[in-house]
Amino acid sequence: MALGKLPVLALQQRRQGLAKLLPPAEETLRGSLVERYVSCGNPDCRCARGQRHGPIWYLTVTLGAGRTAGWVVPPEQVDQVRRWIENYRRVKDDLEKISDINHELLRRSRPKKKAKK
Repeated sequence: MALGKLPVLALQQRRQGLAKLLPPAEETLRGSLVERYVSCGNPDCRCARGQRHGPIWYLTVTLGAGRTAGWVVPPEQVDQVRRWIENYRRVKDDLEKISDINHELLRRSRPKKKAKK
């Protein structure tokens, strides 16, 4: 249902519900988790015959202006990093929804212009 058709109380309740469902801020992480398989360059290694090493997990983060940074994520932290990235996306999406509700509530609270006679 469009926000414009909901009563103020329903908008307030929806906003409150979204806020309660937000993951803890300390469990959020912006970035992408990338799985890589690499070759070491040793001609006697199995990777020289096509069996590359991996998976090696990298966290990549865009820093702006085409710059990125990346770090190796230890295998025992991959699940945690994956959860934190998903939490970040959920927070971002839910904050957009809350912002939309607040815009609608502000729109409705503006004083009405009187019609000219």
